[in-house]
Amino acid sequence: MNVTVKDKEFEIYLSAEEINQRNSQLGQAITQDFAEQELVVLGILNGSFVFMADLCRHIALPLTATFIKISSYAGTESTGKVRSVLGLEEKIEGKNVLIVEDIVDTGISMNHLLKTLSAFNPAKLSIVTLLHKPEAFQFNYALDYVGFEIPNKFVVGYGLDYDGLGRNLPGIYQLSTP
Repeated sequence: MNVTVKDKEFEIYLSAEEINQRNSQLGQAITQDFAEQELVVLGILNGSFVFMADLCRHIALPLTATFIKISSYAGTESTGKVRSVLGLEEKIEGKNVLIVEDIVDTGISMNHLLKTLSAFNPAKLSIVTLLHKPEAFQFNYALDYVGFEIPNKFVVGYGLDYDGLGRNLPGIYQLSTP
């Protein structure tokens, strides 16, 4: 099933069912890896809000949830520059922090965020991303939990947007090729 978002046509790439099944697996792995520990779950706005809400339901640990907002996108292209919009208010010193991102493609935003958060001396920084584009990735830091590796195509849905639209789609859709 194809959808139109703004002025572009997208085709289904991952169904809501596939995403839910993978969220369950990720939540089980995180629960196991952080067994009997408390976790600060740090979502990157705006895109991670749907993924983070669903993922947290699958993590069987005591956790707190908070958000930070960063961005390096304009339209369908990465600008290559990170701008922090909303800062971290939660104290993370000495705590296990799980960064929740909707997508890691070039890795520029996450690299910036890892440097910034490290200055707050967390016990451990881990990353979970729903989507990863290995072809576009420009860094060598570890992504601890990856939902799906995808080709270097623009995607929307399940929190991801195209100029603010499409976040409410239940699946993930990739830009159709003409």
